[in-house]
Amino acid sequence: MSGDEPRADDETVRTATVRTTHADAALVAGALAPDNTESMATRIDGDAIECVVERPTTGGLRSTVDDYVVNLRVADRLVERARSHRAPADDGGRSSDTNTDTNTNT
Repeated sequence: MSGDEPRADDETVRTATVRTTHADAALVAGALAPDNTESMATRIDGDAIECVVERPTTGGLRSTVDDYVVNLRVADRLVERARSHRAPADDGGRSSDTNTDTNTNT
């Protein structure tokens, strides 16, 4: 987290930057987008998500960052589980999710 940064209108704003890496950063960031507020600016850089949060109070900054990190963990876990579920199974007997039925007689 960075400290207080003065604005042109003499209002002090608190800022924090959260940078995390993910196997599919774009998908994780997309999952988080509906929960982002006007006080957040998010960008994707390769496998990293960088979110800058600006709030007028330290308590508000802490609350927003805390909410973001909780949501981030959930989104990352969901993406990882989906990726592992889609991966080919090496368990020998598990069937594919792909419909290979070519019978057109109904």
